[in-house]
Amino acid sequence: MSFLLDKMKKIEPLFEKGGRFEKLHSVYDGFATFLFVPDKVTTRGSHIRDHMDMKRTMTVVIIALMPALLFGSYNIGLQHTRAFGINDWTLMNMFWFGFLKILPLIIVSYVVGLGIEFIAAQIRGHEINEGYLVTGMLIPLIMPVDVPLWMLAVSVAFAVIIGKEIFGGTGMNILNPALTARAFLFFSYPGWMTGDAVWIEGLTKGGGLDGFSGATPLALAKLDGFSQMPSAMEMFIGTIPGSVGETSTVAILIGAFILLLTGVGSWRIMLSMTLGALGMGLLLNATGGNEYTQIPAYYHLIMGGFAFGAVFMATDPVTAAQTGTGKYIYGALTGILVVIIRVFNPAYPEGTMLAILLMNVMAPLIDHYVVQANIRRRIKRVKTA
Repeated sequence: MSFLLDKMKKIEPLFEKGGRFEKLHSVYDGFATFLFVPDKVTTRGSHIRDHMDMKRTMTVVIIALMPALLFGSYNIGLQHTRAFGINDWTLMNMFWFGFLKILPLIIVSYVVGLGIEFIAAQIRGHEINEGYLVTGMLIPLIMPVDVPLWMLAVSVAFAVIIGKEIFGGTGMNILNPALTARAFLFFSYPGWMTGDAVWIEGLTKGGGLDGFSGATPLALAKLDGFSQMPSAMEMFIGTIPGSVGETSTVAILIGAFILLLTGVGSWRIMLSMTLGALGMGLLLNATGGNEYTQIPAYYHLIMGGFAFGAVFMATDPVTAAQTGTGKYIYGALTGILVVIIRVFNPAYPEGTMLAILLMNVMAPLIDHYVVQANIRRRIKRVKTA
């Protein structure tokens, strides 16, 4: 590593002002800071000093995503064997089959997304931010495994350009970029987000066992009612059809533990979103209505993209509420909206994506009223003192 560092330092003047490649300084700086911790320090002014810079934060999130990625790779192979009646594959056969299927999605996500980020940084003359390192991994994990690569590329481009760069880049966007990519795919190519075949590799190309369904638990609940859904244990472990990284609540909880242990994830948002969904589910169980309201409330926590959204999407530090009290309100309302959308929207069985995106827009307003309430309380204390 010292050899590589020496080489980087040797060519650095070429990218500085006056150097031959000064216009490519952002590109050089992006690679250099990705490989090595920056050697810049604060020289004046009052700043909070901490060892957790953005690069380390992004690295922690990527590590937390690994359990979902690894299980998702295995589950791709497992669902494929079930759909096509394959009985002689080992666990490793299933894992490698799935990993090789998701690898192109990851490559396309990073190549397209980082390519746009590099170009945007060059145009603006800004440093390249590390924010897309996480987004580039999140996008493949919330997509159907059989999505065409060109659709994925278009979705990533839309999310990065319209959902992020148009607002000023990392830290300025108002919508979660990964969910923006999923929303674009959902509304532009709905057949690739709602069809049963897209969740299992190979079904979109034809074949499969007669009578086999690739429907997700939420789709089954909408079509056939509670009795046709997989068991709670199957949904908790994750051996069900669905987006690559969203099926296993166990794997997601391992990631949540990593985020909470390192202080990267917000426990306030995770807890309040869980309680909000659970509370709304219990209320609907008690009041009744359509058949979907009778699904046990805790099922909402282990099916669909709820767990993944609560841990990795709703807690996005850029698009979530920033104040302590605001995080409770933001999380609770997100959980409530997830269940409401699932139960009362017959055309769209999943509600996590839309709920989080809606609350992304509302987060600044929530923080505004929380801050204003604190100001009013302080003024009142001063007047009565």
